[in-house]
Amino acid sequence: MKGNHPKRRRDKYNPYQIYEMDGGFYISFRDGQGILQEFEIDEQLYRTFDAFELEDLSWLNELDRHLEHLEVYEPTLSRRALHEPEDIEETVIKKIRIDWLHKAIDKLPEIQKRRLILYYFDCLTYEQIARKEGCTKRAVKSSIDYAKEKIKKFFEN
Repeated sequence: MKGNHPKRRRDKYNPYQIYEMDGGFYISFRDGQGILQEFEIDEQLYRTFDAFELEDLSWLNELDRHLEHLEVYEPTLSRRALHEPEDIEETVIKKIRIDWLHKAIDKLPEIQKRRLILYYFDCLTYEQIARKEGCTKRAVKSSIDYAKEKIKKFFEN
């Protein structure tokens, strides 16, 4: 990536990268579909994101230096090392609910199904779906609301 920004250790949950280039300030991130998005931002917003990164880095360093080492004793190590297996009953119930959800979604009209999937599974906003489908934000919201109601009724039956 072009631009100037100090190389910093970042939290794995930090989804964006900020940088300066040719006198401008930019932010980049991957959207819900994995497409790289880059936007120019004003200096104040850049400085705010920069300050947030520094605070985040400070917290990560504090965690490494102090807090993580406080919990190094047998029960904590055992909890970290062992993954408690899910109860077989819980696993079966979860699987049945997922199957029901898929059946309920499959019964939806095509438009409602498509918009619901774009919203909940592809993490698009109402605005993004509306642009993609050439309709209004309100139409998308209504479709998704109706789809949710139909799914609730499916589960009630």
